Amino acid sequence: MDERKNAEHFLDLIQKSRRGKFKLYIGMSAGVGKTYRMLQEAHTLLRNGIDVKIGYVETHKRPETHALLDGLPLIPRRKLFYKGKELEELDLQAIINLRPEVVIVDELAHTNIEGSNNEKRWQDVLDILDAGINVISAVNIQHIESLNEEVREITGIDVQERVPDSVVAQADEVVNIDLTAEDLIDRLKEGKIYESSKIAAALGNFFKSEHILQLRELALKEVASQVQRKVETEVVLTRNIKKERFLACISSNEKTAKNVIRKTARLANYYKWYVMYVQIPKESPDKIALDKQRHLINNFKLATELGAEIIKVKAKNTTKAIIKECEDRKITTVCIGKPHLNLAKIILATDTFNALLNKLSQENIDLVILS
Repeated sequence: MDERKNAEHFLDLIQKSRRGKFKLYIGMSAGVGKTYRMLQEAHTLLRNGIDVKIGYVETHKRPETHALLDGLPLIPRRKLFYKGKELEELDLQAIINLRPEVVIVDELAHTNIEGSNNEKRWQDVLDILDAGINVISAVNIQHIESLNEEVREITGIDVQERVPDSVVAQADEVVNIDLTAEDLIDRLKEGKIYESSKIAAALGNFFKSEHILQLRELALKEVASQVQRKVETEVVLTRNIKKERFLACISSNEKTAKNVIRKTARLANYYKWYVMYVQIPKESPDKIALDKQRHLINNFKLATELGAEIIKVKAKNTTKAIIKECEDRKITTVCIGKPHLNLAKIILATDTFNALLNKLSQENIDLVILS
């Protein structure tokens, strides 16, 4: 058994060494200069003898950005017909066949046209990295999966194109492209982000100063947490630090579960974390409603995309099942949703809840109740 594990570990090391390096620019919104910086970097690499090519860049007709394409080798885009129109898409196979040292791939959250190799551009990027090609890409903070709820609360917009946190976590280098709210709004007013017909609408919606400030804070926190993750995983620490492990406990309640998953993902971020669902007898497959089953499957998928390991347990006593998993997996923090119960149910559940609190207290495990 040990020999097989050692062989698998060595194979994993070999595969990682063959994999391309991944650099990701993160910005608080469109127009901060992510594409501009990527193209500047491409020119620097080219001057230093690096075989760099443009796989896909979207300049949005911004003159300063478009001018930087001059002199950079482009990989022709793949042409696809969709609903009677000829459209262009990143040519994944051409990139893999040409095997440049570095390829620039913009707009990581983009949804590919039907008929493409993958549904999402971030999946294309993972394929390129697996082929041993280095990638420089960019994404706006509002497209990161675990931030979806926070972004909606800030802007009132439900962003549909999202990138799993597990993909962002694979970046070898994360760079924040930062601007003050005033500078970004000035760029917008000067016509450097959108054409003149769209400026007034943008100023009244997404580009409000209070929105930009909050999105800027999210971007700064995200990059800081990615740096912390690299410190945790790559820097040899001389101190004896307890490894954090998070356990998110969910029910079949779709909204509560989704909230617990996303919020725990933010707390855990660069730590090991699990999502646990205890299937009590009344929620066995033959008794639970089909819509609840569907919600559970969707929530498991969300948790996996955010980097969690799923634990499904059948038990009559939820508290005992949680305590057992905490012991087996050396959990340091348990996250649960705020209970939506009437007073009678709370009184009936008091003994059970106290048993959980007492056990967690004895084991020095933190309990976080998420609103």
